[in-house]
Amino acid sequence: MSRSSMKFSLLQRVLHWAMAVGILAMLFIGVGMMSTIDGAYLFLVSIHKPLGVVILALALLRLAVRWRRGAPPLPADMSEPMKLAARLSHAAFYVLMIAMPLLGWSMLSAADYPVFIAGIRLPPIAPPSAELHSMLWAAHRALAFILFALFLLHFAAALLHAWVRRDGVFETMKFGRDRVR
Repeated sequence: MSRSSMKFSLLQRVLHWAMAVGILAMLFIGVGMMSTIDGAYLFLVSIHKPLGVVILALALLRLAVRWRRGAPPLPADMSEPMKLAARLSHAAFYVLMIAMPLLGWSMLSAADYPVFIAGIRLPPIAPPSAELHSMLWAAHRALAFILFALFLLHFAAALLHAWVRRDGVFETMKFGRDRVR
């Protein structure tokens, strides 16, 4: 197998790292939004809403690229439970990266709040309803905690592969030259 087929494509790596930064920022902005009631709240919301739409668009692009390009194979010596955990965690990431922005957009629609991207008002995707808004808010919040836990597990797995197993999994997503062994 060629060395280039052992890595994710450049586009996949750029999307991965850009989304990692964006998602981590979203999680912390969300915490900040929930912990303040002063003018900072509106500032954080003004970042959170459009960034959520950007993450949704990037997640859909990333999913399409993943279907088209695939992924490097996992190491042959990796246990089947570890391979299953890797596949399930990546599937969960894609579900959450798409569901979270859609829940947020639906929540805002149910509250009859507009969502603007680059000055364009996006159409509502849920009917105005205080009850629906409350349910969607609770779901959005719960999934944010799940996303953060998954992020931490993913980070721990990356460190395991990079520092303990040294099996090349981390190298499939990093930038820069690979060291020759």
